[in-house]
Amino acid sequence: MSFKIGILNADFVRPELVGTYGDYPYMFTELLKSVDPSIETIAYDVMLDKYPADIDEVDAFLITGSKFSVYDDEEWIHRLGAFVVQLNERKKKLLAICFGHQLVAHFLGGKTAKSDRGWAVGVQHCAVTEDLAGNASSGESLYLLASHQDQVVKVADGAVTIASNEYCPHVMTRLGNHTLTLQWHAEFNKDYFKELLNLRRDILGEDNFQTALDSLSLPIDNQKFARWAIDFCKVDSRH
Repeated sequence: MSFKIGILNADFVRPELVGTYGDYPYMFTELLKSVDPSIETIAYDVMLDKYPADIDEVDAFLITGSKFSVYDDEEWIHRLGAFVVQLNERKKKLLAICFGHQLVAHFLGGKTAKSDRGWAVGVQHCAVTEDLAGNASSGESLYLLASHQDQVVKVADGAVTIASNEYCPHVMTRLGNHTLTLQWHAEFNKDYFKELLNLRRDILGEDNFQTALDSLSLPIDNQKFARWAIDFCKVDSRH
């Protein structure tokens, strides 16, 4: 039996990369299906005001990353924020990545702000601090690619932080048993990230660029996080 995830797509892959790597919904679909072939996805381009006709059209939702900031005064961001409030009220399963992670905090009583430490870019490490549905055990390590300046400085009302590191105080959060958020990019592979780095070299600055490039020798745990995320979504949120 299939399990449907609605991908709320909040950005577009750069034109020079999309032909090789696909768009963000494609990246997430490939990742999720690699650990659970029963997953089906439907993409909604929320920047173009595309939403499901019915909130129960899918079993769970996923919000992608974005080049925008959650505090930008954009109509589509306000509407997406209102949809997050609706999902939370219904306790609908939600995965939220990077921009999505920040959006959940921003619209549910928390706060997102630009870090005074600048960019976090490259492979980052944390350890989870609680067991999650499935096979994530407290203390288990997670290595994933990151690219952000904004970060959550106050979590959503009722949320708990379940992973952090020295740079980012709230890498992963859980709100009840229905919302799981992650600051980093489980959908990125190293080839895509390396090309993105080269395109953003001037924006990042040489030190950040070299640090991020060097970090690519470390492993990344995309499939590990994907397994956690799917298991989290499949567990009844009332339990």
